[in-house]
Order: sequence, then structure tokens, then C-alpha cells
Amino acid sequence: MKISEAAAASGCHLETIRYYERSGLMPSPARTASGYREYSTAEVDRLRFISRGRELGFSLEEIRSLLSLDDDPTMSCCDVDVIAREHLTDIRNRIRELSNMAAELERVITQCAGGERDHCAILGALRQPADTAASKAQDRRSPSL
Repeated sequence: MKISEAAAASGCHLETIRYYERSGLMPSPARTASGYREYSTAEVDRLRFISRGRELGFSLEEIRSLLSLDDDPTMSCCDVDVIAREHLTDIRNRIRELSNMAAELERVITQCAGGERDHCAILGALRQPADTAASKAQDRRSPSL
């Protein structure tokens, strides 16, 4: 099938397919006599694999590793499990960091009186080092001794 058909079948954009070819995630496809790319069902499956990996947040290097494991029938599923578990840990860490950012923004927005710009809590918080803002927030949550 031509690249437009492979794109439709895999859910990848045409330029994304070309990028995957340049980056080595996809092999160079066969070409017709007129120079059009021709994709096999196996190549479309590989494109779906890459797309799904990207949807799950795997980096291109992680996908490259997963593809290598998928291409080698002698490799253990344990190797795939290790990559997936590391990725899950990274996702959970990012969620924790995003939750902390959201909490800090909520705190700063709550302090905003919407009044004069000279006393804007949001702009003031952006001028403070991160550790200072975090310690002030912690001080407000902790009871005084």
C-alpha cells in the first residue's frame, strides 16, 4: 500500500511516517517503479506499535528498545516488563510533580486579591525561588511549636 494508505491504516500522519523512517524506527520501504513508497501489512503493524507506544508516553528510544525486543523472538518478556515498569515509575513521578505544581498554583491563585498589580501574589510568587515558595506553603500547613 502507498504511504497515504499506510497512514490511514496505522493512524500515523504522513510526515510522522517519514520521520520514523529517517530516525531508523521504520525500515526504508520498498519503492514502486515510479518511486512511490510501498508498505506491507507488517510495516503498518510496526507503525501501529510505534503510535501506540507514543500514546502511552514511551520515548522514541524506549520504543526502539521495545521494537528490538519484539523483533527478537529469543528475548524474554521479562526485558519488556522492565522497560514498562520503569516507564510507569516515570509516569507516576510526573503525576506527582504535576500535582505539586497544581497545588502551588492553586495556593498562589487563592492569595490573589485581584487588586493592584504592585501586590499581585501570582507575580510575586514567580519572582521567588521555588524552595522559598514551597517552604512558605509548608509553613502554612504545619502547626507552630
